[in-house]
Amino acid sequence: MKKVYPSAAEALDGLLHEGMFIAAGGFGLCGIPELLLQAIKEAGTKDLTFASNNAGVDDFGIGILLQTKQVKKMISSYVGENAEFMRQYLSGELELEFNPQGTLAERMRSGGCGIPGFYTKTGVGTVIAEGKEHKDFPTGPNGQDETYIMEQGIFADLAIVKAWKADETGNLVFRKTARNFNPPAAMCGKTCVVEVEEIVPTGSLDPDTIHLPGIYVHRIIQGEHEKRIEQRTTRSA
Repeated sequence: MKKVYPSAAEALDGLLHEGMFIAAGGFGLCGIPELLLQAIKEAGTKDLTFASNNAGVDDFGIGILLQTKQVKKMISSYVGENAEFMRQYLSGELELEFNPQGTLAERMRSGGCGIPGFYTKTGVGTVIAEGKEHKDFPTGPNGQDETYIMEQGIFADLAIVKAWKADETGNLVFRKTARNFNPPAAMCGKTCVVEVEEIVPTGSLDPDTIHLPGIYVHRIIQGEHEKRIEQRTTRSA
């Protein structure tokens, strides 16, 4: 099956629809699928729910879709750095489901593994636990019961991720911290579209360097990326 497409718009053709659920990789501005997000903006698809660590900044990342009011709900860990995200949430224009970062990553990974739910101690006794199933397990130091909460796996309609390299069958290599949420996000989408900096011939990647196997990847594009720096800190010489 041919997985390589000439552009982001063509790779998303036939996949987008109103009210869909999208899992997006990236952390801050590191490893975000910027070309695919721009294509979604240009397509004008609305009422979207995004599962993503955060929403980028006001004019980059998912932030560009907040500006055009295409996002209905965010499932995220972090609101900071994006004034429009905060404004829409506080004004009631945007639904927000807060998740601890590890919980969000595991919800994506679990969905990708076909696991509908799991128990975690993270969030017990906080607003995160409200309305969720609680269960005790004998996991304390002396076998005493400890309370856990049930979290649901994420099963997204579409996953959009950014990788460094791909071969033509979709095997992916991520570069350093750009690996972040991208592998679990890719796993949990019914369809996964990936943008990369380089596509190499099948068989040219060392199997031991592949971070995500091509079985999870359905469509690939290659493109030029802006690679912004979210917070630049310098000192005088």
